[in-house]
Amino acid sequence: MTAFQPGSKNLITDVPGLVVGNAHSVEVATGVTVVLPASGGALAAVDTRGGAPGTRETDLLRPTSLVERVDAVVLSGGSAFGLDAGGAVQHWLAGKGIGFEAAGKRIPIVPQAILFDLANGGNKEWGDNPPYRTLAVEACEAAAADVDLGNCGAGYGALAGAIKGGLGSCSTVDPDSGYTVGALIAVNAIGSPVMPDGKTLWSWPFELAGEFGEPAVAPARTGGVIVTKRGRSPAENTTIGVVATDAPLTVSQAERLAIMAHDGLARAIHPIHTPFDGDTLFALSTASPGMDPVDAGTLSLLGTLIADAVSRAVGRGILAAAPLHGVPAFGGS
Repeated sequence: MTAFQPGSKNLITDVPGLVVGNAHSVEVATGVTVVLPASGGALAAVDTRGGAPGTRETDLLRPTSLVERVDAVVLSGGSAFGLDAGGAVQHWLAGKGIGFEAAGKRIPIVPQAILFDLANGGNKEWGDNPPYRTLAVEACEAAAADVDLGNCGAGYGALAGAIKGGLGSCSTVDPDSGYTVGALIAVNAIGSPVMPDGKTLWSWPFELAGEFGEPAVAPARTGGVIVTKRGRSPAENTTIGVVATDAPLTVSQAERLAIMAHDGLARAIHPIHTPFDGDTLFALSTASPGMDPVDAGTLSLLGTLIADAVSRAVGRGILAAAPLHGVPAFGGS
């Protein structure tokens, strides 16, 4: 049996060619996360499973579309107001001469997904100046290989079930192929990342190398109990994220990875993909253009590792989260 291990940082930035920037507002209790590929961008696809998504430029990522590569992916709080962040990132990239060339112009390709964090206790009375453009530029300027988790970026104001949500990330290296996969997830689901016993993460079976801290213990039986956000409108949700690999892929193969990645959400959050969630996952390949894509067997393995990484990223985000405006964190910390 192959023993898989995390990459050196256990972050999505273990995938070569990626950096991540986070920025947040304590006053507003919201934030933005930006994933920046190296020069030349990354091949990309997307899969949306929730019934209430908020997105930008996702139609462009269909396998039948002209443009195959993106210059950034943005994850943001703020519900539809947060879509301002994508335009700010596009402008920031254009100023650096980055983007798809058309008619002598450079047009940065920046898909985005947003989550709802407008009822988490922060001051949302921002008047004529929602903070998302400013936060997006701050996130771009802060982009690096080291990534903070928990209450940061798009996960700053996130809530998950009855507890504080957050931003989580992890990676896995396949020792046979040498490929690396990674996941970056902002957890803001109507469902709970914690089993009904209140002490066990749904994602605990997928932990690698002690990344969850305390040794895992067998949970109590769930008894069919369903735990969701309490005392809040069911519409205040959505888990969004990015998965990535350095394996060469076609756009169709990247879409398959995004589809398989959602299985990781299904194993880490209960319930998930409801009519009140907008769950959206982007898949990136940082391999150089023109390389022969992987075969179906390798794709299957990578998708399985990515699904497990998504579960682990959810768990790491919840473990790293801190209480916010009276919402407790997992374990009461």
